[in-house]
Amino acid sequence: MTSARVAGGPVTESAGTGRASGRSWRIRPFRSWTLRSRVVLVVVAMLAVLGAVIGTASVFALQNYLMQRLDGQLTSALDRGQRAADRIYGDQPTGPDVIGIVQTPGQQTGTFGVIRSGDMLLYPVILSERPPGSTPDQPVAPKRVLISTTALISLPSDGHPRTIDLGASLGDYRVAAVELTNGDSVIIGLPLSDVNATVARLTLVIVLVTLAGLVFAFLLASVVVRLAMRPLERVAGTAEQVSSLPLDRGDVALSVRVPEADTDQHTEVGKVGSALNRMLGHVASALTARQASEQKVRQFVADASHELRTPLASIRGYAELTRRAPHELPPDVTHSLGRIESEATRMTSLVEDLLLLARLDEGRELDRDPVDLSLLLVDALSDAHAAGPGHEWALDLPDEPVEVVGDAPRLHQVLMNLLANARVHTPDGTKVTAGLRVDEDAHRAVITVADDGPGIPEELQATLFERFARGDSSRNRATGSTGLGLAIVQAVVQAHGGDVSVTSEPGRTVFTVSLPLVPTAA
Repeated sequence: MTSARVAGGPVTESAGTGRASGRSWRIRPFRSWTLRSRVVLVVVAMLAVLGAVIGTASVFALQNYLMQRLDGQLTSALDRGQRAADRIYGDQPTGPDVIGIVQTPGQQTGTFGVIRSGDMLLYPVILSERPPGSTPDQPVAPKRVLISTTALISLPSDGHPRTIDLGASLGDYRVAAVELTNGDSVIIGLPLSDVNATVARLTLVIVLVTLAGLVFAFLLASVVVRLAMRPLERVAGTAEQVSSLPLDRGDVALSVRVPEADTDQHTEVGKVGSALNRMLGHVASALTARQASEQKVRQFVADASHELRTPLASIRGYAELTRRAPHELPPDVTHSLGRIESEATRMTSLVEDLLLLARLDEGRELDRDPVDLSLLLVDALSDAHAAGPGHEWALDLPDEPVEVVGDAPRLHQVLMNLLANARVHTPDGTKVTAGLRVDEDAHRAVITVADDGPGIPEELQATLFERFARGDSSRNRATGSTGLGLAIVQAVVQAHGGDVSVTSEPGRTVFTVSLPLVPTAA
């Protein structure tokens, strides 16, 4: 960037600042998900809940059935153990031959047996597995085991099965106790390992089958919902296509419609599609009527502006001729003629502005030649300094020329209007800086006109580029204005494929114009 002093003001080098913005990832709320995602999620969630309920009920039902069957086996084993103990001991004290209780025919492998006499457990044994190669009629010798005695000491002798942990060597057992003839109690137990293993295997199978079913249901639901949502996507695509049309300007033929296949009144999507088509028909009719009305207004303004130029030139010419006549006129007549001439000049300027806007509205082609914005900006700033010597003018230009394709007189008018706007609406002593830079990423030239004046009220900024918009109460005006200057700026810039914007706060107002650069050769 270069630094210079132009027309009484220093040019300071503008420094660009960059701000790194990090992207934060977060899970979107459920209400912002697509309808397809929500339907699939709800279906899979319902199947998951249903699978969990069915699986839990199946596991508990099987566990209850196995426990009841084991309790029946335990009751039979306890009855056999009681009869064997009464046969062996009768009403005599319990002896060391407690092994016969679990070795009674019919007792299954893993049967636990012990005699409880008072607070003592006598000779706890368990029926071992049959050794390989033995025959079923060969007896299996029980073996002594170490057990946890606390729960068995307090076990009621009512024959009711209960689950007790017999220690690390045996694990959980289903046990029951019954009183013998001699006053002691016999305790018989059957292992819960088979029941627990069966329940665990069933639980694992249910979990795996449920997960596989959920994956299959997710894939199937995704396909089915995608197919079901296609008509709605086509309707949404039509609405999106319409929303991208420039309905606010130009000759718009609103021919976009929802396909006939998606307007069946018997379906919800068809009702939406049919309603959208009717709405588009009404919008098309309104656009046609609006366009016809605007065309009449534009034609009237263009015709009136064109016809007014000749009488205005005549009025101004005759007033000037009369004022310069050789015979002397009274002072009041001379003053009146001067006022007539100045107002005719002002009205001619207004008519020229209206005629320019009307031609731009009609879409008349502008000249398309390479234009050096740097030279235009220098010339415009020099003219602005001549018109407003009380302001401080500064210029901020890049080292290399910046060229765009456009109409040089019209672009010069844009710069003059922006500089005149800054001059007219700010007091003397205000610093106005005209800058030019190149946005390499967007391949555009950016012109800025900034001042440190009182600023523009926020409520006026939205209508600043409208025709006949004035901010009389927003800035101190030294002279009158037609309210068309910024409207012409926007119309000319848009005709060149650019855009114009404004940002303002007390002490800082910036008008920004962006224009496409000259296309580079391949």
